[in-house]
Amino acid sequence: MPAQGGGSLPDDRDNGSGYDALVVGAGVIGLACAWRAAERGLRVCLLERERPGAGASSVAAGMLAPVGEVSWGEERLLRANLESAAAWPAFAARLGEASGREVGYRACGALHVALDRDEAEELRRRHELQLSLGLESEWLRPSECRRLEPGLATSVAGGIHAATEAEADPRVIVSALAEAFRRAGGEMVTGDAPAEALVEGGRLRGVRTREGREIGAGTVVLAAGAWSGEAEWLPAQARPPVRPVKGQILVLRGAEPVADRIVASRWVYLVPRADGRLVVGATVEERGFERTITAGGVHELLRESYRLLPDVAELEITDMSVGFRPGSPDNAPLVGAGAMDGLVLATGHYRNGILLAPLTAEAVAATLAGEPPSGAATGLDPARFRRQEALA
Repeated sequence: MPAQGGGSLPDDRDNGSGYDALVVGAGVIGLACAWRAAERGLRVCLLERERPGAGASSVAAGMLAPVGEVSWGEERLLRANLESAAAWPAFAARLGEASGREVGYRACGALHVALDRDEAEELRRRHELQLSLGLESEWLRPSECRRLEPGLATSVAGGIHAATEAEADPRVIVSALAEAFRRAGGEMVTGDAPAEALVEGGRLRGVRTREGREIGAGTVVLAAGAWSGEAEWLPAQARPPVRPVKGQILVLRGAEPVADRIVASRWVYLVPRADGRLVVGATVEERGFERTITAGGVHELLRESYRLLPDVAELEITDMSVGFRPGSPDNAPLVGAGAMDGLVLATGHYRNGILLAPLTAEAVAATLAGEPPSGAATGLDPARFRRQEALA
Protein backbone atom coordinates (compact mmCIF):
# COMPACT_ATOMS: atom_id res chain seq x y z
CA MET A 1 0.00 0.00 0.00
CA PRO A 2 1.68 3.25 -1.05
CA ALA A 3 2.13 6.13 1.33
CA GLN A 4 -0.26 9.05 0.96
CA GLY A 5 0.23 12.72 1.78
CA GLY A 6 3.77 12.94 0.41
CA GLY A 7 5.46 11.14 3.31
CA SER A 8 7.92 8.24 3.12
CA LEU A 9 7.35 5.23 5.32
CA PRO A 10 9.78 4.18 8.06
CA ASP A 11 12.46 1.66 7.08
CA ASP A 12 10.90 -1.06 9.25
CA ARG A 13 7.52 -0.91 7.47
CA ASP A 14 8.04 -4.33 5.85
CA ASN A 15 10.08 -6.01 8.56
CA GLY A 16 7.41 -8.61 9.28
CA SER A 17 6.37 -6.91 12.52
CA GLY A 18 2.69 -6.98 11.56
CA TYR A 19 1.60 -3.34 11.60
CA ASP A 20 3.39 -0.11 10.93
CA ALA A 21 1.83 1.31 14.08
CA LEU A 22 -0.04 0.06 17.12
CA VAL A 23 -2.00 2.83 18.86
CA VAL A 24 -2.82 2.09 22.50
CA GLY A 25 -5.96 3.98 23.55
CA ALA A 26 -9.11 4.81 21.57
CA GLY A 27 -10.13 8.16 22.96
CA VAL A 28 -10.36 11.15 20.65
CA ILE A 29 -6.56 11.53 20.61
CA GLY A 30 -5.79 7.88 19.87
CA LEU A 31 -8.55 7.61 17.29
CA ALA A 32 -7.49 10.79 15.52
CA CYS A 33 -3.85 9.67 15.39
CA ALA A 34 -4.81 6.22 14.12
CA TRP A 35 -7.17 7.61 11.47
CA ARG A 36 -4.70 10.15 10.07
CA ALA A 37 -1.93 7.52 10.02
CA ALA A 38 -4.20 5.05 8.20
CA GLU A 39 -5.12 7.75 5.68
CA ARG A 40 -1.42 8.07 4.87
CA GLY A 41 -1.41 4.40 3.86
CA LEU A 42 0.11 2.95 7.03
CA ARG A 43 -1.11 -0.34 8.46
CA VAL A 44 -2.54 0.61 11.85
CA CYS A 45 -4.00 -1.38 14.72
CA LEU A 46 -5.80 0.37 17.57
CA LEU A 47 -5.95 -1.37 20.97
CA GLU A 48 -8.57 -0.22 23.50
CA ARG A 49 -9.08 -1.77 26.94
CA GLU A 50 -12.81 -0.94 27.01
CA ARG A 51 -14.68 0.70 24.12
CA PRO A 52 -13.84 3.74 21.98
CA GLY A 53 -14.21 6.94 23.98
CA ALA A 54 -14.70 5.15 27.31
CA GLY A 55 -12.23 7.40 29.14
CA ALA A 56 -12.13 11.19 29.37
CA SER A 57 -13.54 11.57 25.85
CA SER A 58 -16.94 10.27 26.96
CA VAL A 59 -17.39 13.04 29.54
CA ALA A 60 -15.37 15.94 28.11
CA ALA A 61 -17.22 19.21 27.46
CA GLY A 62 -15.45 19.72 24.13
CA MET A 63 -14.64 23.43 24.47
CA LEU A 64 -12.30 24.70 21.76
CA ALA A 65 -11.28 27.76 23.74
CA PRO A 66 -7.61 28.76 23.34
CA VAL A 67 -8.35 32.41 24.15
CA GLY A 68 -10.49 31.93 27.23
CA GLU A 69 -8.28 29.20 28.66
CA VAL A 70 -4.97 31.05 28.26
CA SER A 71 -2.92 31.42 31.42
CA TRP A 72 0.35 33.00 32.48
CA GLY A 73 3.56 31.15 31.64
CA GLU A 74 1.91 28.74 29.20
CA GLU A 75 3.06 30.20 25.88
CA ARG A 76 4.12 26.75 24.63
CA LEU A 77 0.61 25.45 25.18
CA LEU A 78 -1.01 28.57 23.72
CA ARG A 79 0.89 28.22 20.44
CA ALA A 80 -0.28 24.64 20.10
CA ASN A 81 -3.86 25.49 21.07
CA LEU A 82 -4.09 28.33 18.54
CA GLU A 83 -2.63 26.27 15.72
CA SER A 84 -4.97 23.37 16.46
CA ALA A 85 -8.02 25.62 16.82
CA ALA A 86 -7.27 27.07 13.38
CA ALA A 87 -7.09 23.52 11.98
CA TRP A 88 -10.44 22.43 13.44
CA PRO A 89 -12.77 23.60 10.61
CA ALA A 90 -10.79 21.68 7.96
CA PHE A 91 -10.34 18.72 10.32
CA ALA A 92 -14.09 18.57 10.96
CA ALA A 93 -14.90 18.85 7.26
CA ARG A 94 -12.44 16.08 6.34
CA LEU A 95 -13.72 13.86 9.15
CA GLY A 96 -17.32 14.32 8.06
CA GLU A 97 -16.39 13.40 4.50
CA ALA A 98 -14.30 10.40 5.56
CA SER A 99 -16.87 9.00 7.98
CA GLY A 100 -20.12 9.99 6.28
CA ARG A 101 -21.37 11.14 9.68
CA GLU A 102 -22.16 14.29 11.59
CA VAL A 103 -19.12 15.60 13.44
CA GLY A 104 -20.64 17.83 16.12
CA TYR A 105 -18.41 20.86 15.51
CA ARG A 106 -19.97 24.30 16.04
CA ALA A 107 -18.32 27.72 15.83
CA CYS A 108 -20.42 29.45 18.48
CA GLY A 109 -18.08 31.84 20.32
CA ALA A 110 -17.64 32.11 24.07
CA LEU A 111 -18.48 34.64 26.76
CA HIS A 112 -16.34 34.64 29.90
CA VAL A 113 -17.95 36.72 32.63
CA ALA A 114 -17.31 38.05 36.13
CA LEU A 115 -20.06 38.06 38.75
CA ASP A 116 -18.61 40.45 41.33
CA ARG A 117 -15.92 43.10 41.71
CA ASP A 118 -13.13 40.70 42.66
CA GLU A 119 -13.90 38.41 39.73
CA ALA A 120 -14.01 41.44 37.43
CA GLU A 121 -10.52 42.52 38.52
CA GLU A 122 -9.19 39.02 37.87
CA LEU A 123 -10.93 38.85 34.50
CA ARG A 124 -9.49 42.25 33.54
CA ARG A 125 -6.00 40.92 34.24
CA ARG A 126 -6.72 37.93 32.00
CA HIS A 127 -8.01 40.24 29.27
CA GLU A 128 -4.80 42.29 29.46
CA LEU A 129 -2.83 39.05 29.12
CA GLN A 130 -4.87 38.09 26.07
CA LEU A 131 -4.27 41.45 24.43
CA SER A 132 -0.55 41.32 25.21
CA LEU A 133 -0.40 37.98 23.38
CA GLY A 134 -2.22 39.34 20.35
CA LEU A 135 -5.38 37.31 20.93
CA GLU A 136 -8.80 38.27 19.59
CA SER A 137 -10.67 39.31 22.72
CA GLU A 138 -13.19 42.07 23.46
CA TRP A 139 -14.06 43.48 26.90
CA LEU A 140 -17.82 43.98 27.37
CA ARG A 141 -19.76 46.03 29.90
CA PRO A 142 -22.48 44.25 31.89
CA SER A 143 -25.26 45.48 29.58
CA GLU A 144 -23.31 44.28 26.53
CA CYS A 145 -22.85 40.85 28.12
CA ARG A 146 -26.59 40.55 28.72
CA ARG A 147 -27.30 41.70 25.19
CA LEU A 148 -25.33 38.71 23.93
CA GLU A 149 -26.78 36.31 26.51
CA PRO A 150 -30.08 37.62 27.96
CA GLY A 151 -30.24 34.80 30.48
CA LEU A 152 -27.19 36.00 32.39
CA ALA A 153 -27.59 36.94 36.05
CA THR A 154 -28.15 40.63 36.74
CA SER A 155 -25.06 40.60 38.97
CA VAL A 156 -22.74 40.22 35.97
CA ALA A 157 -19.92 42.77 36.34
CA GLY A 158 -18.30 42.52 32.90
CA GLY A 159 -17.05 39.95 30.47
CA ILE A 160 -14.75 38.89 27.66
CA HIS A 161 -16.21 37.96 24.31
CA ALA A 162 -14.04 35.45 22.44
CA ALA A 163 -15.94 35.31 19.16
CA THR A 164 -13.68 32.76 17.45
CA GLU A 165 -14.08 29.98 20.01
CA ALA A 166 -16.04 26.84 19.26
CA GLU A 167 -17.22 23.53 20.63
CA ALA A 168 -17.21 19.91 19.47
CA ASP A 169 -19.33 17.11 20.93
CA PRO A 170 -16.75 14.47 21.94
CA ARG A 171 -19.18 11.54 21.78
CA VAL A 172 -20.13 12.43 18.21
CA ILE A 173 -16.47 12.96 17.33
CA VAL A 174 -15.55 9.52 18.74
CA SER A 175 -18.20 7.82 16.59
CA ALA A 176 -17.10 9.66 13.46
CA LEU A 177 -13.41 8.94 14.08
CA ALA A 178 -14.02 5.24 14.66
CA GLU A 179 -15.94 4.98 11.38
CA ALA A 180 -13.37 7.02 9.45
CA PHE A 181 -10.58 4.81 10.84
CA ARG A 182 -12.45 1.68 9.77
CA ARG A 183 -13.05 3.05 6.29
CA ALA A 184 -9.35 3.92 5.98
CA GLY A 185 -8.48 0.26 6.51
CA GLY A 186 -7.57 0.40 10.19
CA GLU A 187 -8.12 -2.52 12.56
CA MET A 188 -9.36 -2.18 16.13
CA VAL A 189 -9.12 -4.56 19.09
CA THR A 190 -11.39 -3.70 22.03
CA GLY A 191 -11.80 -5.19 25.49
CA ASP A 192 -8.10 -5.94 25.77
CA ALA A 193 -4.98 -4.10 26.96
CA PRO A 194 -1.19 -4.41 26.88
CA ALA A 195 0.31 -6.70 29.48
CA GLU A 196 3.90 -6.95 28.30
CA ALA A 197 6.18 -5.08 25.93
CA LEU A 198 7.70 -7.00 23.05
CA VAL A 199 11.29 -5.79 22.82
CA GLU A 200 13.88 -6.74 20.24
CA GLY A 201 17.38 -5.33 20.24
CA GLY A 202 16.35 -2.64 22.72
CA ARG A 203 13.49 -1.48 20.46
CA LEU A 204 9.81 -1.74 21.28
CA ARG A 205 8.29 -4.03 18.64
CA GLY A 206 4.72 -4.42 19.91
CA VAL A 207 2.85 -5.80 22.89
CA ARG A 208 1.48 -9.00 24.34
CA THR A 209 -2.04 -8.36 25.62
CA ARG A 210 -3.90 -9.56 28.67
CA GLU A 211 -5.85 -11.95 26.45
CA GLY A 212 -2.61 -13.44 25.09
CA ARG A 213 -2.54 -11.69 21.70
CA GLU A 214 0.85 -10.74 20.30
CA ILE A 215 0.55 -7.56 18.24
CA GLY A 216 3.73 -6.62 16.44
CA ALA A 217 4.32 -3.14 15.12
CA GLY A 218 7.09 -0.96 13.80
CA THR A 219 6.08 1.75 16.30
CA VAL A 220 3.82 1.79 19.36
CA VAL A 221 1.88 5.00 20.05
CA LEU A 222 0.85 5.47 23.68
CA ALA A 223 -2.40 7.48 23.69
CA ALA A 224 -3.98 6.11 26.85
CA GLY A 225 -4.84 9.48 28.42
CA ALA A 226 -4.69 9.58 32.21
CA TRP A 227 -3.68 5.91 32.27
CA SER A 228 -0.51 6.55 30.25
CA GLY A 229 1.58 7.12 33.36
CA GLU A 230 0.31 3.80 34.76
CA ALA A 231 1.54 1.75 31.79
CA GLU A 232 3.27 -0.97 33.82
CA TRP A 233 3.93 -2.98 30.66
CA LEU A 234 6.54 -0.36 29.76
CA PRO A 235 9.93 -0.05 31.49
CA ALA A 236 9.69 2.51 34.30
CA GLN A 237 11.96 5.00 32.52
CA ALA A 238 9.71 4.95 29.44
CA ARG A 239 6.48 5.81 31.27
CA PRO A 240 5.48 9.44 30.72
CA PRO A 241 4.98 11.87 33.64
CA VAL A 242 1.19 11.86 33.31
CA ARG A 243 -1.24 11.79 36.23
CA PRO A 244 -5.05 11.65 36.53
CA VAL A 245 -6.88 14.86 37.47
CA LYS A 246 -10.45 14.05 38.45
CA GLY A 247 -13.35 16.08 37.09
CA GLN A 248 -17.04 15.78 37.94
CA ILE A 249 -19.39 16.98 35.21
CA LEU A 250 -23.16 17.34 34.78
CA VAL A 251 -25.48 17.26 31.77
CA LEU A 252 -28.75 19.21 31.94
CA ARG A 253 -31.63 19.46 29.49
CA GLY A 254 -34.65 21.73 29.06
CA ALA A 255 -37.32 22.64 26.55
CA GLU A 256 -35.48 25.84 25.57
CA PRO A 257 -31.74 26.58 25.44
CA VAL A 258 -30.48 28.84 28.22
CA ALA A 259 -27.50 30.09 26.17
CA ASP A 260 -26.46 30.34 22.53
CA ARG A 261 -22.73 30.16 23.08
CA ILE A 262 -20.24 28.83 25.63
CA VAL A 263 -20.67 30.79 28.87
CA ALA A 264 -18.07 30.58 31.61
CA SER A 265 -17.17 32.17 34.92
CA ARG A 266 -14.11 31.74 37.08
CA TRP A 267 -15.66 28.63 38.63
CA VAL A 268 -17.76 26.88 35.99
CA TYR A 269 -18.34 26.58 32.25
CA LEU A 270 -21.59 25.86 30.42
CA VAL A 271 -21.46 24.35 26.93
CA PRO A 272 -24.75 24.16 24.98
CA ARG A 273 -25.16 21.28 22.56
CA ALA A 274 -27.09 21.48 19.30
CA ASP A 275 -29.54 18.83 20.55
CA GLY A 276 -30.58 20.87 23.62
CA ARG A 277 -28.24 19.44 26.23
CA LEU A 278 -26.19 21.74 28.45
CA VAL A 279 -22.85 20.45 29.75
CA VAL A 280 -21.81 21.89 33.11
CA GLY A 281 -18.25 21.38 34.20
CA ALA A 282 -16.06 20.66 35.85
CA THR A 283 -14.40 20.14 39.19
CA VAL A 284 -10.60 19.87 39.34
CA GLU A 285 -9.49 17.34 41.94
CA GLU A 286 -6.12 15.72 42.60
CA ARG A 287 -7.55 12.44 43.89
CA GLY A 288 -6.01 9.83 41.62
CA PHE A 289 -8.50 7.48 39.99
CA GLU A 290 -11.16 7.95 42.68
CA ARG A 291 -14.50 7.74 40.82
CA THR A 292 -17.00 8.94 43.43
CA ILE A 293 -19.59 11.52 42.39
CA THR A 294 -19.81 13.69 45.50
CA ALA A 295 -22.58 15.86 46.88
CA GLY A 296 -20.05 18.67 47.30
CA GLY A 297 -18.90 18.48 43.69
CA VAL A 298 -22.44 18.45 42.30
CA HIS A 299 -23.48 21.26 44.64
CA GLU A 300 -20.53 23.40 43.53
CA LEU A 301 -21.36 22.96 39.85
CA LEU A 302 -25.07 23.67 40.32
CA ARG A 303 -24.47 26.65 42.62
CA GLU A 304 -22.02 28.33 40.25
CA SER A 305 -24.06 27.60 37.14
CA TYR A 306 -27.14 29.09 38.85
CA ARG A 307 -25.14 32.21 39.78
CA LEU A 308 -24.22 32.52 36.11
CA LEU A 309 -27.47 31.56 34.35
CA PRO A 310 -30.41 31.41 36.82
CA ASP A 311 -32.62 29.58 34.30
CA VAL A 312 -30.61 26.39 34.85
CA ALA A 313 -32.74 25.89 37.97
CA GLU A 314 -35.57 24.74 35.68
CA LEU A 315 -33.48 22.19 33.79
CA GLU A 316 -33.51 18.44 34.28
CA ILE A 317 -30.29 16.71 35.38
CA THR A 318 -29.86 13.89 32.88
CA ASP A 319 -26.33 12.72 33.67
CA MET A 320 -23.61 12.99 36.31
CA SER A 321 -20.18 11.65 35.42
CA VAL A 322 -16.55 11.50 36.49
CA GLY A 323 -13.64 11.73 34.09
CA PHE A 324 -9.88 11.82 34.48
CA ARG A 325 -7.87 14.45 32.64
CA PRO A 326 -4.31 13.42 31.76
CA GLY A 327 -2.25 16.06 33.54
CA SER A 328 1.40 16.80 32.79
CA PRO A 329 3.97 18.75 34.83
CA ASP A 330 3.60 21.89 32.67
CA ASN A 331 -0.05 21.38 31.56
CA ALA A 332 1.10 20.84 27.95
CA PRO A 333 0.89 17.46 26.21
CA LEU A 334 3.68 15.08 25.32
CA VAL A 335 3.64 14.49 21.56
CA GLY A 336 6.57 12.81 19.87
CA ALA A 337 9.25 10.21 20.42
CA GLY A 338 9.23 8.56 23.83
CA ALA A 339 12.16 7.54 26.02
CA MET A 340 12.33 4.09 24.40
CA ASP A 341 13.17 3.37 20.79
CA GLY A 342 9.99 2.47 18.94
CA LEU A 343 7.69 4.39 21.32
CA VAL A 344 5.77 7.54 20.38
CA LEU A 345 3.73 9.49 22.93
CA ALA A 346 0.42 11.27 22.38
CA THR A 347 -0.78 11.98 25.89
CA GLY A 348 -0.86 14.52 28.74
CA HIS A 349 -3.39 16.85 27.07
CA TYR A 350 -4.99 17.80 30.41
CA ARG A 351 -7.91 20.22 29.68
CA ASN A 352 -7.27 20.48 25.93
CA GLY A 353 -7.59 16.99 24.47
CA ILE A 354 -10.45 17.74 22.12
CA LEU A 355 -8.97 21.09 21.08
CA LEU A 356 -5.54 19.58 20.36
CA ALA A 357 -6.77 16.52 18.44
CA PRO A 358 -6.04 17.91 14.93
CA LEU A 359 -2.53 19.08 15.77
CA THR A 360 -1.66 15.90 17.68
CA ALA A 361 -3.01 13.63 14.96
CA GLU A 362 -1.03 15.36 12.22
CA ALA A 363 2.16 15.39 14.30
CA VAL A 364 1.92 11.69 15.17
CA ALA A 365 0.96 10.63 11.65
CA ALA A 366 3.91 12.59 10.28
CA THR A 367 6.27 10.99 12.81
CA LEU A 368 5.03 7.52 11.88
CA ALA A 369 5.63 8.36 8.20
CA GLY A 370 9.21 9.34 8.97
CA GLU A 371 8.73 13.11 8.74
CA PRO A 372 10.13 15.61 11.27
CA PRO A 373 7.68 17.53 13.49
CA SER A 374 6.71 21.03 12.41
CA GLY A 375 4.93 24.10 13.71
CA ALA A 376 3.78 24.28 17.31
CA ALA A 377 4.13 20.51 17.68
CA THR A 378 7.89 20.94 17.99
CA GLY A 379 7.30 22.55 21.40
CA LEU A 380 5.49 19.46 22.69
CA ASP A 381 8.46 17.09 22.42
CA PRO A 382 8.45 14.73 25.44
CA ALA A 383 12.24 15.10 25.62
CA ARG A 384 11.75 18.41 27.43
CA PHE A 385 11.07 16.49 30.64
CA ARG A 386 14.02 14.18 30.19
CA ARG A 387 16.29 17.22 29.74
CA GLN A 388 14.92 18.73 32.94
CA GLU A 389 15.64 15.50 34.84
CA ALA A 390 19.20 15.45 33.50
CA LEU A 391 19.76 19.01 34.75
CA ALA A 392 18.26 18.37 38.19
